Amino acid sequence: MKVPFGTISITQKSKDLINEILESGRVSSGKYVREFEERFAALIGTKEAVAVNTGTAADTLALSVLYDFGAKRNDEIIVPALSFVATGNAVLEAGFKPVFVDIERETLNINPDKIEDSITEKTRAILVVHLVGKPADMDAVNQIAKKYNLYVIEDAAEAYGAIYKEKKVGTLGNLATFSTYLAHIVSTIEGGVVTTNREDFAEVLRSLRVHGTACKCKVCTLRIGGGYCPKRFQYGEDIRFIFERIGYSTKMNELEAAVGLGNLDIYDEILEKRRKNWLSLNEKFEKFKPYLTTIKEGKDEKIGPHAFPIIIQEGVPFNRNQLVDFLEKNEIETRSLFSSMPTQCKGFSFLGYKLGDFPNAECIGNYGLHIGIHQDLNEEHINYFISKLKEFLSLYIK
Repeated sequence: MKVPFGTISITQKSKDLINEILESGRVSSGKYVREFEERFAALIGTKEAVAVNTGTAADTLALSVLYDFGAKRNDEIIVPALSFVATGNAVLEAGFKPVFVDIERETLNINPDKIEDSITEKTRAILVVHLVGKPADMDAVNQIAKKYNLYVIEDAAEAYGAIYKEKKVGTLGNLATFSTYLAHIVSTIEGGVVTTNREDFAEVLRSLRVHGTACKCKVCTLRIGGGYCPKRFQYGEDIRFIFERIGYSTKMNELEAAVGLGNLDIYDEILEKRRKNWLSLNEKFEKFKPYLTTIKEGKDEKIGPHAFPIIIQEGVPFNRNQLVDFLEKNEIETRSLFSSMPTQCKGFSFLGYKLGDFPNAECIGNYGLHIGIHQDLNEEHINYFISKLKEFLSLYIK
C-alpha cells in the first residue's frame, strides 16, 4: 500500500475556470485572483488578503511592509531556529538580519522565555512559526511585542484550521502568511497569501508584489478588465510606472487562483478529513512511547492538520535514517522535520552561530520526521502505517 506525503485536490469547477481563462487570454493576475483574495480573507477572518506566487514570497513581503513603517535595512527580526528554511531565507531576502531563538521540544515552536534575551535596539518584529499546525504561545509573544513595541508576523503556512484560545491562527498578529503550495490544505499549486486587518499594510503589500509600483488599489480596473482608471495620470505620468519603494515580482496568476477557488469550495471537507486522520493517528501512536513521540494538543487550542510529526527519542537502538529507509521501502513517504537553520543549514553559517547554540532545534533536526495525513488517506492507510511502525520497532526492541 502506498502512503504518499501530500496531494492536491483540483475540482471540476477549477478545471472549467482554467479552460475559460485560457480561452479569454487574460491569464495574468486579474478578477479571479481578486475573488480568491476576498474569499481567503473571509475564511481566515481578516479584512485583507493579498495573494502572491509562493509562501516564501508571502513572508518576504510581510516583512518588507515594515520599511514603510520605520524599519531600516539590516534591522533585526526574531525567528525560531527550527523551521523550513524558507522562513530564514525570507528574512534575508527582505533585507533584514535574522536573530534566531531556540524552540521548545514539546511544541516545536519558539520558546517565549528566550525571546527577550535576543531583543536589541535594532529588533523590529517577531516572526512566529506555527510549525506543523501547532499554535505558538501567542499570548506570551504578543505580550513581549507590546513591551518592546515590535510587530508580530505569523508564519501560518502549515496552520490552516488551527485555533488558539478560540481565535483562528492568522488573526493573532499584525500580519500572517500562508502557503498555498500543492501539499497544503488550500492549494493553488504554487502560491501564498498575506493576511492583515490593516488596510495600509495591504496597500503596501499590493505595491510590493508588483515591483513597488504606485498602482496599488484593491481592485485594479486596468488589470482586471482594461477599463478606465481615473487615477492613472494623477501624478503626471502613468501610475503603473511610478515606483515608490523597492519591490518584487510575485503576483499570483489567474490559473493558480482558479485552482484555489475550487479548494475553497471544499475547504471544510478537506479539513474534516485531515482532522479525522490526525486524531486517529495521534491516538494509535500513543503505544510507541517511550521510543517515539509527537506533539500534543492543548486544552485551549486545536492543531491544524497539516502533517504528523514524529520525534525519535534519544538513546533508542535505531536512528532516523534506519526508520525512514524502512518506511520508504514499504511505500510510506516521509520528510525530515526541518533543521536548525542557523547551525544545521550551511547557507546561514556566515551569521556566526555554532553547533550547540540551539540544542532543542538541533535535536529535532537530528531526530524528527513527519508523514502525510491528507484528504486522500483514510483509516486503512493509517492502520497500515501503524502496523509497519510496530514491525520496525520489533526489529530493535526485544
